[in-house]
Amino acid sequence: MTLPADEKLPLTSHLEELRKRLIHVFIALGIGFTLCYMFKDWLFFVVTRPLIAVMPKNSFMIFTSLPEAFFTYMKISFFSSLILTSPYILYEIWKFVSPGLYPKEKRYVLPFVFFSTLLFAGGVLFGYFIALPPAFKFFVSFSSDFLKPMVSMREYLSLALKFLLAFGLCFELPVFVFFLTKVGVINARMLSSQRRYAILIIFIVAAVLTPSPDAVSQILMALPLMVLYEVSILVSRLAGRKRRGTLEETGNEIDRKEEEEDIPETPKAE
Repeated sequence: MTLPADEKLPLTSHLEELRKRLIHVFIALGIGFTLCYMFKDWLFFVVTRPLIAVMPKNSFMIFTSLPEAFFTYMKISFFSSLILTSPYILYEIWKFVSPGLYPKEKRYVLPFVFFSTLLFAGGVLFGYFIALPPAFKFFVSFSSDFLKPMVSMREYLSLALKFLLAFGLCFELPVFVFFLTKVGVINARMLSSQRRYAILIIFIVAAVLTPSPDAVSQILMALPLMVLYEVSILVSRLAGRKRRGTLEETGNEIDRKEEEEDIPETPKAE
């Protein structure tokens, strides 16, 4: 959907465009869900591996209602489909917001999809390999001869998927900062001046997102977020420079058009 510079879409057109993008996303999720459900047993093993690796011998997972196992496999397939189709979903998001951007900014579609997917996958992998194993080890350490862990697969999946998704979204911070800078909401100077408050918020978020209450797990979560915040400052500074350049070029074009309109036409010689 390409629009002239002076044309604005009515609300109904925005809603129609949103509906079309949502339909495309749901179709992609449905196709990905079907493919992932075909490998549900392998996916379940992958998702539960961090817990199984630290559980005592002769321990096992359970389900306490008849449909619990079925819905658990459904959730795993949906979450896997969300990760699998995330590049296409991000592309559809970009296509929805791109009409409101300058022509030069529309060229960021490939970097946007690439870096958004990379950061989201990096957050999920970080949570899977770094954050969750020590947290599960901490919880399982309370088992004894009289206390054996028999974890419900539904409760484990709800906990694990919620935090993996949260880790993935947190790692999208540089992308969010890029767009907030582009629309003029924030800038690099603001982020730098508010660094001390940002660090405090990061540790609060790490304490909330980390399933384990121990300090080591919270620090493991907070450190990459602090690094991402510093990266976001650099991204904001770069995006701010490009935004100023784009605005200056746009202003110059408008000035040239106004000058051309003000120049009187030369009468033709008879």
